[in-house]
Parts: sequence; C-alpha cells; structure tokens
Amino acid sequence: MQGGKYDGFLPGAHRIEAIGQGAFAFGGMSHVGSLLVLPDGVRAIKATRFSEVDEATLAPVFALPPGEVDLLLFGCGPSLHPVPAVLRQKLLERGVRCDPMSTGNAAQTYNILLGEKRRVGALLIAVA
Repeated sequence: MQGGKYDGFLPGAHRIEAIGQGAFAFGGMSHVGSLLVLPDGVRAIKATRFSEVDEATLAPVFALPPGEVDLLLFGCGPSLHPVPAVLRQKLLERGVRCDPMSTGNAAQTYNILLGEKRRVGALLIAVA
C-alpha cells in the first residue's frame, strides 16, 4: 500500500465504506476496480463486467476451507445478471449459496451480514 491506496490484497474481513466512480473504500484505503471480498481478505480482480467472472476469478473462494463462506453475494454492476449455471453448481458443491444483485445492494447487504458475524463474501464489479 502506498499513500492510502490499496495494492491488491488486504488481509482480514473489512466493511465496504463507500462505492462509486469505479472505486471502493475499505480498511481506511481506496481501490479503483472490482473486488472479491472474503473472510480472509479483500482482493483486486481483473473483471470489469460480470460476464468476465469465471472459475479463475473465484479461485480464492474455492481455496477457502469448507464452511468458511456460506453465501457469496455477486454485485453484478449497475443491474442484476444471473450467475452462470456452471459457477453456481461449483459453489453449491462447496456449500456456498450465491445471490446476484446490483453492486450497491451487494455492498450494503455484505456490510449488514458481516456485522451479524455471518459467513459471507462478495464479488463486487466496480460501477462508474
């Protein structure tokens, strides 16, 4: 991290403090671009559209111990998109349910569930 900027990974669970203009604020810093937010840390991802999300994007989810995440919220951008059946099935096989919604709603829902100590993660596509 340099000058309060996020460099690609921040360990630990963090609330999303703000979103907008293609960026997110969390952990007292900011990041321009999309994120994968999990109990073990916040990661930058390359996807700029929900259609670019694939199994490789979700590899950190699949690498977590079983039971670490029960629900993965998909912030699809400004609007809702269905989670591809193959990804949904692979997540279900790991015991992870998924719920797609707009990025703003996903960030808000993530914060609420994190505050309730739920086992939740979120993939958040940045929006302008």
